[in-house]
Amino acid sequence: MFTGLVEEVGKVRSIGRKGEAMVLGISAKRVMEDLNIGDSVAVNGVCLTATSIEASGFLVDVMPETYRSTNLKLLASGSRVNLERAMSAKGRFGGHIVQGHVDGTAHIRSIIRDQNAVVFEIAPVSTALFRYIIPKGSITVEGTSLTVVDVTESAFTVSIIPHTLDQTVLAYRNTGDLINIECDVIGKYVNHLLGYRENNGPSQKNSSAGLSYEFLSNHGFS
Repeated sequence: MFTGLVEEVGKVRSIGRKGEAMVLGISAKRVMEDLNIGDSVAVNGVCLTATSIEASGFLVDVMPETYRSTNLKLLASGSRVNLERAMSAKGRFGGHIVQGHVDGTAHIRSIIRDQNAVVFEIAPVSTALFRYIIPKGSITVEGTSLTVVDVTESAFTVSIIPHTLDQTVLAYRNTGDLINIECDVIGKYVNHLLGYRENNGPSQKNSSAGLSYEFLSNHGFS
């Protein structure tokens, strides 16, 4: 489990590709302090496993499913990446519950400065993700824990303070870029459980319709 508080921005120093499988070599400093083979590390919000520890860096494997579902396939030598080690049991929980299981990708629609903040308008590739995205709710963007400001039918916005922008790869992102997003895991479980109850079984076929104003009203929520 992660918190979405990025520890450092690393750099891709090598990429090995074989079809849709990849081996990434990543240069890092802070996360190397106690990183061991087999440990989990979030790379741009994607939970990966350190398979080798090298001088000032580590290697991770990217399997085809991850390749297809995230923006890691767009990385090149020299690309900057957000890095976070798995949360320590004795660490502070400063962000929100982040699994490192990317739900999908999105395009940056606009980047607008608002006094001391920068507002990103983000359009998910899959509109199905909007069932989990609510104003003032939590969302992970490139592994960074952020708060949703507003939601429309096709996009949502997040407002980023200068410190977060300076300490993450978001400072290097531009309009049109493809980014990784992970929705709040609590919302995903609530939606699944309500859909399961409504459908009287494990079928996911109609689970997207399980949570609605009508459903909540019929079950005592108003």
